[in-house]
Amino acid sequence: MFRFAQPEYLWLLILLPAVIAVYWWYRRARNRRLARFGDPETIRQLMPEASPKRVRNKFILTAIALLLMILALGQPQFGAKLHEVTRKGVEIMLAVDVSNSMLAEDFAPNRLERTKNAVNRLIEQLDKDRVGMVVFAGDAYIQLPITSDYISAKSFVNGLNPNMVPVQGTSLARALEVATRSFSDQSRQSRAIILITDGESHDDDPIATAQLTKEQGVVVYTVGIGTPEGAPITIGGETIKDENGQMVVSKLDEQTLQQIAVLTGGSYVRATDMQIGLNEILKQIDRMEKKEFSSMAFSEYNDQFHYLLACALVLLLVEFMMLDRKNRWLSRISIFKS
Repeated sequence: MFRFAQPEYLWLLILLPAVIAVYWWYRRARNRRLARFGDPETIRQLMPEASPKRVRNKFILTAIALLLMILALGQPQFGAKLHEVTRKGVEIMLAVDVSNSMLAEDFAPNRLERTKNAVNRLIEQLDKDRVGMVVFAGDAYIQLPITSDYISAKSFVNGLNPNMVPVQGTSLARALEVATRSFSDQSRQSRAIILITDGESHDDDPIATAQLTKEQGVVVYTVGIGTPEGAPITIGGETIKDENGQMVVSKLDEQTLQQIAVLTGGSYVRATDMQIGLNEILKQIDRMEKKEFSSMAFSEYNDQFHYLLACALVLLLVEFMMLDRKNRWLSRISIFKS
């Protein structure tokens, strides 16, 4: 496995376009100054040893050497082998509502975007816990199996959108069912579901499903995002209307979410404009019983930067030895003459 141990140094790569731009400006300015003295072809004949091509090649060598040195500063490494890592924590399944109602704008810019930002911040606070994600609307799907790879988890969160689930609606029962099945066998008594939704459940019985979830030793924490007064749903700049031409307003259903949380031993949090409430839930999860999880990870990363530095030094040495102008003595030698 490849990685940069010091990736912050890679920001220095933005210097390369600036260096190239300065070189281009310098060459243009030099050509303009020479043009003031007369015809460029005549000047070229007066300076037969001048070699613009050599100057350009010297710059190319220097630029490549600079690129290699910056990459070396990032400390590239390759993982030598896999080994088993044991961690003690909790498995957390995030069940995120991605139905059209999450596009309501009673939370700026809308409910779903606020949810994505809050979930990313929660993942950044995780250390030894494992996390997975289920997305749901009228149906539910596993978006991310249980993992310790927080970077991948954040990338999946950033991609959340209503098009991920073709069936519209909000099936809390289906979300709980799929999330409960997604835990590993290692995590019994150390399982938590964080259900983030506006709570408008349709055509199912989430309370009965929550009872089955409880029997599997899963604690459900619910987060209600939205307002009881509700807000219209806007898709592509257009407000959604029902078959009667009336504007569809999505309202927060707190009662169902509260019942699910109380039944499973969790808690309910109502999101506000200031915070979604995941920090408080994470504190409660930290008090849960921890289980040991085993996973495979790369270890013994070997540094590779010295190879890049060696190549950069060779290029700089070649650049130093290369003359700016033609060598009149070397130009007389031809190894192809018989």
